[in-house]
Amino acid sequence: MVVDVALEPLNVEGNLFSKPIFIAGPCSAETEEQVMDTAVPLAAMGIKIFRAGIWKPRTRPNAFEGVGAEGLKWLQRVRRETGMLVATEVANTKHVYEALKHGVDIIWIGARTSANPFAVQDIADSLRGVNIPVMVKNPINPDVDLWIGAIERINNAGIKRMAAIHRGFSSYEKTLYRNVPQWQVPIELRRRIPEMPIITDPSHISGTREFLMDISQKAMDLNFDGLIIESHCNPDKALSDAKQQVTPEGLQNILDRLVLREPEISEELMFTLAELRDQIDKLDDRMINLLEERMQVAEQIGSYKKENNITILQTKRWDDMLKNRLRLGVRKGLSEEFIIKLFRSIHQESINHQTSIMNQE
Repeated sequence: MVVDVALEPLNVEGNLFSKPIFIAGPCSAETEEQVMDTAVPLAAMGIKIFRAGIWKPRTRPNAFEGVGAEGLKWLQRVRRETGMLVATEVANTKHVYEALKHGVDIIWIGARTSANPFAVQDIADSLRGVNIPVMVKNPINPDVDLWIGAIERINNAGIKRMAAIHRGFSSYEKTLYRNVPQWQVPIELRRRIPEMPIITDPSHISGTREFLMDISQKAMDLNFDGLIIESHCNPDKALSDAKQQVTPEGLQNILDRLVLREPEISEELMFTLAELRDQIDKLDDRMINLLEERMQVAEQIGSYKKENNITILQTKRWDDMLKNRLRLGVRKGLSEEFIIKLFRSIHQESINHQTSIMNQE
């Protein structure tokens, strides 16, 4: 079902944001010098929107929770000296009033806040009569209705210039990424609110610089509308989320390598393909986890063999196992060649693990 949300083109002071929209800046504004040392090269690259966290919701106390309203003066300087628009996160009505007072151009609502309808409604009420662009991050849990509900609350307050930020979803299980992308969730949001711009946050999905390029490219392949990437003049010294931030030069490298595609198929078909690929990614993650468990059992077997002075290779057991796996694989539609190669590799890895156990002093 398509959701009725009244939207206007995403612009500030009459200037439309062209697609793709690139937003960059540090996770946190730490000092005025750090903010300017990051903003100036980003502006020189052509970045039009500068992001910086002023108030930082941290999981545990005593972590760096932002510099507070003082940092808004630094954003004013960024705007004044570089011409970039400035954006920051708000989590309560006080944040909204401070941001508006200091002339922040764009605000966003974070994942922890968007998961709380009471908090979102308070922010919406404080925005009545002020048509500032608002971006809404997905809630920390993969609930598209909760995400849409947050968007509707802000929209119902009269905010017409909006965007959704896809930053991935928390998971109890250990995964490749800091936050699992679950691409099918923003895809469903796009299906239900077709005119809503979607901006992907590769930094919070990845949790590390290593995967920023892959996540950024996938967002572009899905025809999403832009990227918000954390960039810091000295990432390794950052006071928050150091591992996922890149220098302005590193960001330039990512943007230079991006392939911007013209979709040759309908968005509906493209989204369906993305959903299937997302299922593949989840299955691959499960396989890796299962293989890890299998090797842990192999190590236990290796310890037992060592304690009882038994050789690692048990030829009859290996032969029987391979025959059984072949029969099962063929019944499942898999080729004998594939099954043999797969289980030979698994068996060899098991031998490697057991050998390591056997050779321990």
